[in-house]
Amino acid sequence: MIPKLHYISQGNTPKEHIENIQKACSSGAELVQLRVNGVSEKKYLKLAKEAREITSHFQTRLILNNYFKIAKEVKADGVHLENIDFCATTALEHLYTWQIVGATANTLQDCKTLLSKKVDYITLSPFRISSEKNNLPTILGIDGFTVILDALETEPPIIGEGEITTDDITAILETGISGVAVSTAITQNFDSIKAFNQLLSASSIDEQRHTF
Repeated sequence: MIPKLHYISQGNTPKEHIENIQKACSSGAELVQLRVNGVSEKKYLKLAKEAREITSHFQTRLILNNYFKIAKEVKADGVHLENIDFCATTALEHLYTWQIVGATANTLQDCKTLLSKKVDYITLSPFRISSEKNNLPTILGIDGFTVILDALETEPPIIGEGEITTDDITAILETGISGVAVSTAITQNFDSIKAFNQLLSASSIDEQRHTF
């Protein structure tokens, strides 16, 4: 079963990422993803070991971003492939059978490609974006989520991501999305984890289960 709420780590420094993972676990997060950009593989391995120690203590699931070999080494619960060019099939070959693979998609075709590679869940992104950078993917919003979910006939959970707040949850769940991945809103207020969980549990009767 894939948890409905994913906390994606955030911080100005690698140390802050670890501190925020600690806070998220203390606040009741069921799954956290270690997403630290711009560090060496050696540094990421060190951070992953620290994150694994924290999440093990709280019995929280840990997903690593992209580094599937490190995910196996530290016995994380799985890996999330940020780029569609990463091959989920290759990642699966390097992981233990009990570890899960998730991946980010922006289009219906992305989703179909990932489903053909037997991923355990798909993160559909972005719902919205706050950045003004160039070359960003298409913003999906409620309409985009609805169109893609209506066209998919799939078992693995579809998770929404992209500057999502508690105010968005009810409308997002109505699209068929089964959960959300959140970074900023939780980092700004770790107490919001409880509010997210309460809103998401409203659909727990229809929770999608996936064997892995």
